[in-house]
Amino acid sequence: MNIEQARFNMIEQQIRPWDVLDTSVLDLLMVVKRENFVPLAHKALAFADTEIPLPGGQVMLNPKVEARLLQDVNVKKHESVLEIGVGSGYLAALLAHKGRHVTAVEVSPELKALAEKNLADNGVTNVTVELGNGAQGWSNGAPFDVIVVTGSLPELPPALLQQLKVGGRLAAIIGQSPAMKAQLITRTGEAGYDTRTLFETDVKALASATQPSQFKF
Repeated sequence: MNIEQARFNMIEQQIRPWDVLDTSVLDLLMVVKRENFVPLAHKALAFADTEIPLPGGQVMLNPKVEARLLQDVNVKKHESVLEIGVGSGYLAALLAHKGRHVTAVEVSPELKALAEKNLADNGVTNVTVELGNGAQGWSNGAPFDVIVVTGSLPELPPALLQQLKVGGRLAAIIGQSPAMKAQLITRTGEAGYDTRTLFETDVKALASATQPSQFKF
């Protein structure tokens, strides 16, 4: 496989048609080597239009979903980012290239170790991977300029919104399979939030997500 050709095809055939047109994002996808973050057993799928299995039943998001989230949160160089669910570390690496520092929270010790190794091997030094449950947010380092949740949530925890700075953006995939919406929420004031639906999708739930009670009182 010609890796550079496969990377080019991924960008032109999968990612651009998904309205990812920000040249800084497209250029970054050429720079950060996705194949270096894919488990060895699945290297052949590095540029495929699919989720890639990770240890513990988790997955790497589809490339176009990662790229779209990266574009729409629009991280600036001076900004701090919270990522909930680090997976293999690939999206954390992309966010780190755009921002000042990324705090990535991962509930699985195995994935934490995998992501830390991948980030170190690829020269990414401005990501801190914390072991813990970030489904209700992460107070250490809060408030953040940008929050990205990499697995779906049945509903958005209010605590996460509170950890956004005013002007900050949160990207999360909300809902139950098979109907989920990727949403971008911008904090407009102390109690003000603007919500925009980006696209519909169906992705694996965040490992530590709290399921809402089925009981109605």
